[in-house]
Amino acid sequence: MSRFRPLHPGRLLAALRGAALLLVAGAVFMIVRLPWIGDMGVHAATIERLRHDLVHPGNPMVDSPTDSPYYSPWTVCLALFARATGLDTFDVLRCAAVAGLLLLAVGVREFVRTLSRHPAAPPLAVLCLLLLWGVKPFIWSGFLGLTSLSANASYPSTFATGLGFLFLALLTHALRRPATGTAAYAGLGALWAVLTLSHQFTGVVFTFGALGVLVAARVRPSRALVLRLAAALAVGLVILAVWPYYSFFALLGAGGLEDIHRPLYRHRLARFTLVPLGVFALALRLRRDRRDPLAVWFLLGLVAVVAGAAFDKWSLGRTEPAVVMPAQLAAALCVLQGGTRRFRAAFGAVLAAALAVGAWAQRDSLTFVVRPEALPAAVAADAWKVWEPPAWTNRYTAYGDVVLTGDRRSAVTLPGYGRYTVGTGYPDFFLPDEDRRDADTERYFAPGTPREERLAVLRRYGVEWVLQRPSRGGLPAGDPALREVGRGPDGRVLYRVVDAGGPAAGG
Repeated sequence: MSRFRPLHPGRLLAALRGAALLLVAGAVFMIVRLPWIGDMGVHAATIERLRHDLVHPGNPMVDSPTDSPYYSPWTVCLALFARATGLDTFDVLRCAAVAGLLLLAVGVREFVRTLSRHPAAPPLAVLCLLLLWGVKPFIWSGFLGLTSLSANASYPSTFATGLGFLFLALLTHALRRPATGTAAYAGLGALWAVLTLSHQFTGVVFTFGALGVLVAARVRPSRALVLRLAAALAVGLVILAVWPYYSFFALLGAGGLEDIHRPLYRHRLARFTLVPLGVFALALRLRRDRRDPLAVWFLLGLVAVVAGAAFDKWSLGRTEPAVVMPAQLAAALCVLQGGTRRFRAAFGAVLAAALAVGAWAQRDSLTFVVRPEALPAAVAADAWKVWEPPAWTNRYTAYGDVVLTGDRRSAVTLPGYGRYTVGTGYPDFFLPDEDRRDADTERYFAPGTPREERLAVLRRYGVEWVLQRPSRGGLPAGDPALREVGRGPDGRVLYRVVDAGGPAAGG
């Protein structure tokens, strides 16, 4: 490792700590508000199902006894915490956000310390991970941009990312200490399995990172080390194989992943405008050391992302963090070690400007902290629209009730309160009748569908409630099968199904 010369350490540390405090304050307000956007409904639904039945929770979104990859070690822990404390599911998600962010901070700090002992390295690395992205922010699980993390802090991907950095740090320490025993390596294998089960794509990202650490270790491949690494891999694979809530290896062959991930290959220049600065820093590291762990991690991720584009395997776009994060870390470290003092000062000035641009580009993350009407016009204009879930329906419905709705946002939010829907709202690769459910939902609300066909849909899925907007199709308000029970502030009407007739033929 190259020796570094301190670059105004007092002023640098003060500035970095000030920036970190601002981010911490924003995170606290974000956790309190817990913005409802993206996948919040499915993660809340997962905890709801597990807290009611740990052994056979069934599908988190629809009334079906199927497995689900959302039942991970992390969500099981959250459900146990919910059962023990009696906290509301959304308060549990707030606790998950606190734990995930703390683990992320600790994991980044510990891994960065294996690369540099400079005291400014961890906070600068955090700033780069959050801000060194592009001019067009986006939200996706497993991506650490400030906007994305503001929405996803309570998600399993945040927990898995923090655990992944900690895993890389512990693996590095184990390889540097020849006395590390087999039990410790077995523990590392278990850790890898937990993060992979908790968020599968993040598991792939940090598997690439682990390979980078192994290549960089420069340890002699003795028989003892090979056996310890084999033990780690064996323990990890066994845990993946015996996990009772879903088949990890069946998920590897699941179809339907490509279309939903194709957007990851769009607007790439705008989304990653600032990342080339980190790629430049990586090139410098690679020139000094052909086995640099960050460079190897980056190259493995790059191969996967390019392969996704070349073979139309758009789901490989989820490995983009394996390209972006090593570059961001390299940019942070380039300011603090290697090269002349003049070069470090010049690179630091460019990096500071890039971070300022990144912070301004992600100003829309304030949407998750402050309501748009309280923001300056220049910020509010780009605000993300936070969803308003139909919580008012809880006054009428109960846990486990089946609600038919043609509105996708209702379909992905209602299960967060313990209700089931007919359509999935999200792609579900373990649900065999997913296509039929979505087609039946569309058919029910389509204009001109005969009444008997609509009643057959209600009977087929045991529908107890219909939530819809007026004039959106479905049975008319005066139909004897329905009784209006409430109206929401957004104009949606909740109907009780009072008489759908006998069982549908073949239902």
